[in-house]
Amino acid sequence: MKSLKDILYKVSVNSIFGSTDVGVNEINFDSRKVKKNGLFVAQRGVSVDGHLFISNAVLLGATVVVCEEIPEVKEEKVTYVEVDDSSTALAIISANFYENPSRKLKLIGVTGTNGKTTIASLLCQLFKKAEYKIGLLSTVKVVVDNKEYKATHTTPNSVMINKYLAEMVEEGVEYCFMEVSSHGIHQKRTEGLDFVGGVFTNLSHDHLDYHETFAEYRDVKKSFFDSLPKSSFALVNIDDKNGQVMLQNCKAQKHTYALKTLADFKAKVLEKSFSGSLLTINGIEVWTKLIGVFNAYNLLAIYGVANLLGLENIETLRLLSDLESVSGRFQYAVSEDKVTGIVDYAHTPDALKNVLQTVNDIRTGNEQVITVIGCGGDRDRAKRPKMANIASQLSTQVVFTSDNPRTEDPQVIIDEMENGVSAENYKKTVSVLDRRQAIKTACKLSKPGDIILIAGKGHENYQEINGVRNHFDDLEEVISCFNQLKKS
Repeated sequence: MKSLKDILYKVSVNSIFGSTDVGVNEINFDSRKVKKNGLFVAQRGVSVDGHLFISNAVLLGATVVVCEEIPEVKEEKVTYVEVDDSSTALAIISANFYENPSRKLKLIGVTGTNGKTTIASLLCQLFKKAEYKIGLLSTVKVVVDNKEYKATHTTPNSVMINKYLAEMVEEGVEYCFMEVSSHGIHQKRTEGLDFVGGVFTNLSHDHLDYHETFAEYRDVKKSFFDSLPKSSFALVNIDDKNGQVMLQNCKAQKHTYALKTLADFKAKVLEKSFSGSLLTINGIEVWTKLIGVFNAYNLLAIYGVANLLGLENIETLRLLSDLESVSGRFQYAVSEDKVTGIVDYAHTPDALKNVLQTVNDIRTGNEQVITVIGCGGDRDRAKRPKMANIASQLSTQVVFTSDNPRTEDPQVIIDEMENGVSAENYKKTVSVLDRRQAIKTACKLSKPGDIILIAGKGHENYQEINGVRNHFDDLEEVISCFNQLKKS
């Protein structure tokens, strides 16, 4: 049990009704999960206002309620704490409750539109190979030294972040690499955390269903760098025009990486194939199993972070050459007749363009590039025609299909995608509503040596339709298709 006085340290409190000489067993922002001697934080969410459930939380045993507006009817034995911003308060309270674990290890945040998962995951892999105890908070999974947990969000809620970090500290973890999403920053989930470094990858069209404008999306990312202390580092992709924006007013030590412009960490792609790439990083050649220009940027960021954290450069390059691709990021299987099936998480226009350009760069002859793609339901609709346009421009043939339609009609999503296809490219396209059938269609359209790209879901092993998640794995599906074609 933790003292309320201790866990309110550094929380901006307007007023308190009741005693502060109470103990707290746990923290919750979901009233349904509150237990005896719990602290309930009432947040005003996007669709639900937690203030409506204060009485429910008290009935279940909450002895402390943190809220932006103290209710008129108050329970005598409950302490009510009024704050300006419940989300910020929740983050600071969570850090205090778990005794500020981010200060007891080296926490590095990675933000940007594309590349967050790859950079954070491969940093985790590299430092593990260098025999450090590591932690990872990512879209794919949470890692605490040798233990793994299933991830539910790119950036978990602030209670879970601090709970995982506290477990990492207990296990002796030295470095934790964390994906920092724009949602996580905007919803104050990263408040109260001490970062020793931040990485900016790039910025392109995404999440405009949540952020009203691209400028707001950019400024939310920038606020992460504005919050870094002088003792930390900021490493940004200076080839992206927003890289310099991230460094404006940033107090941290500023460092850059690039392929095209002058930077502290510089790379050049010398050779590329499906088996890997030959790069120079700061003038030294290194072979890597990762493919594409986008991965050259990712590797450069990883090299930069390792350098800034004190790893020896030659050892870092050796470890880079041994890194394996992240689940759902340019993973591929090859059929008996040499058809290559690639599965990639590309779910933004820029990511899709990068992957297709990489595929086209590696092509050696007249191989077809057949792309299977859908767009998620209940998400940013503006990117649907853009992604369809990119797919139809850079592919020989395109199969439009369902992604995670969620509560939307999948046919409506496909119709909105088709609106982005130009008249001259429309003949390249076909629509197959069922994703499994769409992948089978792509396989049947392929000839020996062709390349099939299945984009959008990557590591996800489910498809969500009307609130129900059914098992579905793109890599499993394409391998199954290859095996069926082999038998026939």
